[in-house]
Amino acid sequence: MQIQATALAGATLIKPDRRSDDRGWFARVYCEREFAAYGLPHRMVQTNRSLTRLAGTLRGMHYQVAPHAEDKLVRCEHGAIWDAIVDLREGSATYGRWLGFELSEDNGLMLLVPRGFAHGFLTLTDNAAVSYQVSNFYAPPSERGLRYDDEAFGIEWPAPVRHLSTKDAGWPAHRSLTENA
Repeated sequence: MQIQATALAGATLIKPDRRSDDRGWFARVYCEREFAAYGLPHRMVQTNRSLTRLAGTLRGMHYQVAPHAEDKLVRCEHGAIWDAIVDLREGSATYGRWLGFELSEDNGLMLLVPRGFAHGFLTLTDNAAVSYQVSNFYAPPSERGLRYDDEAFGIEWPAPVRHLSTKDAGWPAHRSLTENA
């Protein structure tokens, strides 16, 4: 695996090494020992998968608060997405900053999203399938979210948002986060 740190401490891009032959390719996308050796979160307790039918659909920005905060290992298994993360760790040198990455079936990149980050993605293709492993179990009372268009962060989405769930449209702006925590 090729491990690449990003400008936001703890957020990591991972490119599995693909072994190809005339049948196609094979890649190991997760190895507890290898993740531990790189100092990455390596205990994953749940795997989630989504299929988003239409390009231009935004899912996010989601996170869970303590004691159920979670690390996420995100990959796009079919199609392409643009994945955005925001550092919400108070006291972090990169607090409030965001980054975005294209994850696709073709490029094989995965993104490790540390606990304390909000996460969401915009589908770039129809029928985008996303899988992510998480380090903590889903706990509805700990679920939180941010508006994808919150001016406090100014995320520059690469395409128009055409589809958004009612729940994701209703997340608060950043200034009201402390009221909802």
